[in-house]
Amino acid sequence: MEQNHNTAPPWYLGRLCGFDTETTGIDVERDRIVTACVVQLGADQPTAAANWLANPGVEIPEAAAKVHGITTEKARAEGRPAAEVVEEIVAALAATVTAGVPVVAMNANFDFTILDREARRHGIQPLTDIVGEELRVLDPLVIDKQVDTYRPGSRNLTALCAHYDVPLGNAHSADADAIAACRVVWRLGTRFPKLGALSLDELHKLQVEWARAQGEDRAAYFRRTPGKERFADSVRTDWPLIPQPRKEGQ
Repeated sequence: MEQNHNTAPPWYLGRLCGFDTETTGIDVERDRIVTACVVQLGADQPTAAANWLANPGVEIPEAAAKVHGITTEKARAEGRPAAEVVEEIVAALAATVTAGVPVVAMNANFDFTILDREARRHGIQPLTDIVGEELRVLDPLVIDKQVDTYRPGSRNLTALCAHYDVPLGNAHSADADAIAACRVVWRLGTRFPKLGALSLDELHKLQVEWARAQGEDRAAYFRRTPGKERFADSVRTDWPLIPQPRKEGQ
């Protein structure tokens, strides 16, 4: 990684925007957003957070409710219409991106893809159609795997927070996870000088390459591991957004 010698302050000292969703499940093509947070922090400015609770319009499976604490009954009683929530999340992120603030998302291709599919489901212009190539994403999972490839153990957000000495509040609530992801990214930028010296443009492009290589390695691991071969085909190497599947006949 070549160092960036411009005079601008390093990216991790600027404003960061955390983005996280809690959902009805892990299938980006079928599942729905239940809660979401878009929070801006850093750069010696006040933290500004927006939180949403949606009525996803479908049953929330018990397994998902156990993770994030939102039952179908609670979502129906207290959640707002999903289309309104999705439109506001897209608008908040679009304003963030247009202002030049990078979006921090743990395992970014999940959150951005499920938001994309929700937008299309409700007839809302998707984020990437609005901001195009301006989107700059920082994914602590992808970055950590690249800079500390051979560290054993889990790399979920709880594990990363423990490793990088970041406090994690109510894990698996969208706002706590979004803030924690920003703090992990800040730690990565300060702990690895070559990483911190990159421009946001450079770092975003590198993460596209890193995520692809990491996915290919994971798929190869599944293929050579007895009993896990079936998982290989489900590994996605797209980042930060999984393209929409082609319909039959396209």
